[in-house]
Amino acid sequence: MSKNKIAIFGYGNHGKFIAKGLASDGFDVTIVESNKAFYEDAQTNGFNNVLFADVTKDSELKKMNLASFEQLVCVMDDEHLNVFLTLSLRSLFEDSYILSISDSLNVTKKLQMAGANKVIDLYEVSANKIYNLLDRPIATKLLEEFVHNEGAITFKEMLIPEHSFLDGMMAEDVDFSSYGILLVGMIDEELGHAFVFVTAGISHKLDSGDTIVCLGGKEELEAFEKLIKKKEV
Repeated sequence: MSKNKIAIFGYGNHGKFIAKGLASDGFDVTIVESNKAFYEDAQTNGFNNVLFADVTKDSELKKMNLASFEQLVCVMDDEHLNVFLTLSLRSLFEDSYILSISDSLNVTKKLQMAGANKVIDLYEVSANKIYNLLDRPIATKLLEEFVHNEGAITFKEMLIPEHSFLDGMMAEDVDFSSYGILLVGMIDEELGHAFVFVTAGISHKLDSGDTIVCLGGKEELEAFEKLIKKKEV
């Protein structure tokens, strides 16, 4: 299995933006399409590894050596095809990590039953964005810049060291926006090394050894990473 090697099934409404984002971040992206127009669109947009295949046929999936990919990402526009594809991939490649997208609770459950390791619920993501629009305008501004100004805004993981001023603080009590960044979530050791989004409704206590994931400009993120090493600010 090759790290940073990702197969994206679908280059439609969602797949196009996901593929471009991953490619710009240095991932080795292979696109698989069964729609001729989307297949040609991916080629026109500069992707070198683009496969045209009928994803409903196991024989064609087997030819792709998909076990060598770190992740298989199912983002077909047709939700029924996406569920079918997820089920087929799980059956053929038992040890592969499969990520799928969903736009409803019903589809999310089907994808989970089909064997997806991770399902991104687009409805929940949209709900979180509405929440940000109403309650966190600075966060929304950063997110919009991230989407529309590629390269200017990025994510960064930061380990909270011992004696950091963040150690022991509640996440909601830290004004991240004053540093020009946004706290997206954290890997909380007390919750079993699970990643938790800040909108998940859990009261987040920051401890040394936790990893926070922030969104912002590169310079602002690097400055904040240096800052959290200080005992006081």
